Amino acid sequence: MCKDHNNRKGESLAHGQKEHNSDHSKWSRRNFLYSLGVMGGGTVTLAGLPVSSLGMSSLSAAGGAANGDGRILVMIRLKGGNDGLNTIIPTFDYGTYAANRPTIAVEQSDITQLTDKFGIPSIMDPLKGLWDTGQMKVVNSVGYEDPNLSHFESIDIWSSGTRSNDPARSGWLGRTYVNQYPDYLENPSPIPPAVKIGGPDSILFFDDNGADLGFNVGNAAEIDAIGDSGTVFSLDVIDNECYYGDQVEFLRTMANSTYRYVDVISEAFQQGSNAVEYSGELGEQLSIVSRMIKGNLGTQLYLVTLNGFDTHVNQANSHRNLMNDLSESIATFYEDLGIDGLDNDVLTMTFSEFGRRVQQNASDGTDHGTAAPVLLFGPGLNGEGILGDDPDLSDLDNSGNLKYGTDFRSLYSSILEYWLCIDPSAVDDILGEAYPRMDIGLQCSPISSTSAPVQQTIAHSAYQSQNLLNIKVQLNRPDQIKVDLYTILGQHLAVVHNGYVSAGPHTFNTPVGQYGKIPVFYRITNGQTQLTGKVVLR
Repeated sequence: MCKDHNNRKGESLAHGQKEHNSDHSKWSRRNFLYSLGVMGGGTVTLAGLPVSSLGMSSLSAAGGAANGDGRILVMIRLKGGNDGLNTIIPTFDYGTYAANRPTIAVEQSDITQLTDKFGIPSIMDPLKGLWDTGQMKVVNSVGYEDPNLSHFESIDIWSSGTRSNDPARSGWLGRTYVNQYPDYLENPSPIPPAVKIGGPDSILFFDDNGADLGFNVGNAAEIDAIGDSGTVFSLDVIDNECYYGDQVEFLRTMANSTYRYVDVISEAFQQGSNAVEYSGELGEQLSIVSRMIKGNLGTQLYLVTLNGFDTHVNQANSHRNLMNDLSESIATFYEDLGIDGLDNDVLTMTFSEFGRRVQQNASDGTDHGTAAPVLLFGPGLNGEGILGDDPDLSDLDNSGNLKYGTDFRSLYSSILEYWLCIDPSAVDDILGEAYPRMDIGLQCSPISSTSAPVQQTIAHSAYQSQNLLNIKVQLNRPDQIKVDLYTILGQHLAVVHNGYVSAGPHTFNTPVGQYGKIPVFYRITNGQTQLTGKVVLR
């Protein structure tokens, strides 16, 4: 018999105006799907509506990561607003720090020094190994101008890189993908552009239409179940005797048919295996990321989430536990990847919607604040260090919050250019303006858009004529030169020329019709000089 799905408190004014208004605020499209069992926290979920938005192509498909040689970016969201002062402790001004936090300050005897100015709680000691081997950096005082202290708005600002109030605004990594592969809708890839684990509530991978390019994964058991059944949602428990049941069946059938990435996700997960044991909420999520990387999924972008950082009450113990989960999980993750020699390919970055206030509140917690440190991990950082402005606990804003020193979009820009090897002009387009780059130790390889010092005069340009790319090179003296063609992520496409040429102008060409409409780099080298140019194929 069909169940009564309409009898919910607040559906009618008869239940009272307050209940009715509350019901309206809660009964959104997303909650409707939750009620049908199509979406749910901690499960494999629909990435976005409409369902046709699923099945996009991948950054890594054209960048070589499908063969295991692509760079990977793992974003760790510290959900709720992480207390930066109890994460990277300003021991250079410990007196001011402790005076503002009489019951929640980390005791000096419980601090492990990273430098002569900053330390971490000893509960975070699992990270000390990464620090000591040059695989950890800290960027202090990260934030943005005129900060918003709403959880929802601020995390959207961090995820989008913009202050837009458009509810369908895009994510900065979603725009990165679309910028590099503008034909992603017409030419979908067999691997997902991005993977989100631990919850779908982030716009980080949204495109300009508000469609989520990220595949949402709940936990390992659900991946196994999907692999066994070949579907995402079961149709066996649906009551077909009423209109409600018909709609549930329709939505679940559509979800199953459009989940094009189920097979490749499951296959990569089964092929990969963890060489070490993980623990904790974040550890489980990173264990899944590790297995997908080891299983050669090919996806370059991952998002995992550690919840519980909205520490208004009794912060000391809860934050300590969160820091332990974070530290042990990251250390285990890199140990696991390192056993298979994959750690060099992975950069991990933490972010949170905001920091916490300098002074603790009356409930032994901290309220919403502003600037906070961002943590970076991976051998690609080429050394440890603490960057950015030191937090000044004596020079606060009118609300008693820290003033930011580094715009978070400068950090994003640096990662896009120096880790994912995106052309500098494209980086500026993605983030809406040119933000100063930071020297965080990353080096783009094999392509850099920055020319090396020129020891002879080499002029160059390129143009396309039908299906041929023509590269014009003029030298002021004879030389041995090589001309190569690459995608902007460093995948080698063709050797256009390799040999001795005389002084003067030369034109070399190569067919490009098979590549589609994509931006490419050509590189000219002569053993001493390296020059690059960019062309967008038509």
